[in-house]
Formats: sequence, C-alpha cells, structure tokens
Amino acid sequence: MSVDSLNATFAALADPTRRAILARLAHGEAGVTELAEPFAMSLPAISKHIKVLERAGLIARGREAQWRPCRLETERLQEVSGWLDRYRQIWEQRLDRLDGYLVQLQAAQAERDDPPQRGDKRDEHDPD
Repeated sequence: MSVDSLNATFAALADPTRRAILARLAHGEAGVTELAEPFAMSLPAISKHIKVLERAGLIARGREAQWRPCRLETERLQEVSGWLDRYRQIWEQRLDRLDGYLVQLQAAQAERDDPPQRGDKRDEHDPD
C-alpha cells in the first residue's frame, strides 16, 4: 500500500460522518439520499463526504438508470488492516515480553516477602 493511498484512507476514516456512511454501506448499496437521511446536513455536504470516500478507494458508485448507488469497496480496508497487523504483532511481542518481566518481578518479590524458614527444604545448606 503506497503512502499516498494510506494517507488518503486514514484522512477519509478520520471523519465520523464518513465512518457512519461506511458502516451503513456495510449492509448493502445505498443512494446519496438514503445515506443522507440520518444526518442533519445537506445533500451537497453528503456528496462531498462520498467523493472523499470514493477518492480514497473506500466506496464505488454505480449507475442504474437515474440511480447511482454507492457500495463499499473492501479491498482498501483489507490493505489498511494488513498494514495495522504488522504493528499489532510488534505490540503483542512487546506486551508478551513485558508480561514475562512482570512475572519475574512478582516471583522475586514473593521470594523477598517469604524468606526460607529454619528447617524449610529451601534452607538445606543450614546444618541445624
């Protein structure tokens, strides 16, 4: 995924109206009027949001007579997901190492809080 397309995708996803439009399109095609219904904004404003999503490759518009349905294009979202997965793996590895370190610290703290007692098997070097 190129840097330009990644930037365009994240810029498009940064707006809550555009994310809501994508969520609606996840359920199937819809026209501009239908997409505009839940929002308190004009059709030209919704059209601008749709154009941003279209330029980012997140939606496509078809043509059926007078109706121009919008549909979700999942390929770009899959590319973003793959890009994010690389970083998710890095963070999971770091968290796993942190978890191991915390387990070591807890074991060391438990050892300090509960020293071996006389006659305890852990104190076998004591001749008594």
